[in-house]
Amino acid sequence: MNLAIIGATGLVGREIIKVIEELNLDITNCYLSASENSVGKTLKVKGETLKVLKIDDVLKEKIDIAIFSAGTEVSKYYAPKFVEKNAFVIDNSSQWRLYEKVPLVVPEINSHLISEETKLIANPNCSTIQLVLVLYPLHKTYKIRRIVISTYQSVSGSGYKAIEQLMAERNGLSNYTKFYPHKIDMNCIPFAGSLTENKYSTEEMKLINETKKILNDYSLKITSTVVRIPIINCHSESVNIEFFNTYELNDIYNILKNSPGIVLIDEPENNFYPMPIIAAGRNEVFVGRIRRDFSIENGLNLWIVADNLRKGAATNAVQIALYIKNKFNL
Repeated sequence: MNLAIIGATGLVGREIIKVIEELNLDITNCYLSASENSVGKTLKVKGETLKVLKIDDVLKEKIDIAIFSAGTEVSKYYAPKFVEKNAFVIDNSSQWRLYEKVPLVVPEINSHLISEETKLIANPNCSTIQLVLVLYPLHKTYKIRRIVISTYQSVSGSGYKAIEQLMAERNGLSNYTKFYPHKIDMNCIPFAGSLTENKYSTEEMKLINETKKILNDYSLKITSTVVRIPIINCHSESVNIEFFNTYELNDIYNILKNSPGIVLIDEPENNFYPMPIIAAGRNEVFVGRIRRDFSIENGLNLWIVADNLRKGAATNAVQIALYIKNKFNL
């Protein structure tokens, strides 16, 4: 199986390489590509030192699966070119997510949508992945009417420059390039992405639209607020759910405890609950602080934490690649 990683030197690209090694994805040849500035650099993949190539040079090779993590413009132009050469493309950008004929895949939920006809596959937004993994088994059982989401997102979701700003501020440095419009250290910024006509940010609309598509239910009522917080890694979410049907808390615990990819941590009496410090470097999604919302009928509160570079991006993409490799005997 010949694999290409487009955007290999970025935060997610490097994490993809780590996850490939951890999940032992069997590769015959691996081709790395990144921006012009990175061409010629070397990275190790499964013990082999590989040079970073121009994307056009990778396109000349026979590629079975290409994982893209290089931004919307690169994906928009090059993903169809790889598909034309009969490669499966797993795209981490937001470019293709809401296209009707492009599956938006979280393997534990809807990998069955991948076929020979769907060579282009979209990886959801990092915040969406951890959200829907928890919502999916609950929606199947109780049917969700409405969701209110507030996210507390780490700076790594914005890339290297955001991390550099945070660390420069934390270390009292003044000579740095400002990525955010405000100081991020010792602060929270209640906005991420760009502003849309309805006053929501693009990051907030991703949560709303992608959740509906993955759960295949466009009747869901969803609202969201995205907040950037001064930590390097892992996104947290406060989620309020209103079900159509009644539930028992013990049943909620059992459903989540037995759902793939989820770790239940819910012992507030022992100060034990999901936190970024627990989720960092892990592939699972952590859920806790599960409690009834007494203000509405059939209401439930949850707290969800996951590593945004792992299950929120790299791990989900590699899991899709594993599914494709096994399903199509690559």
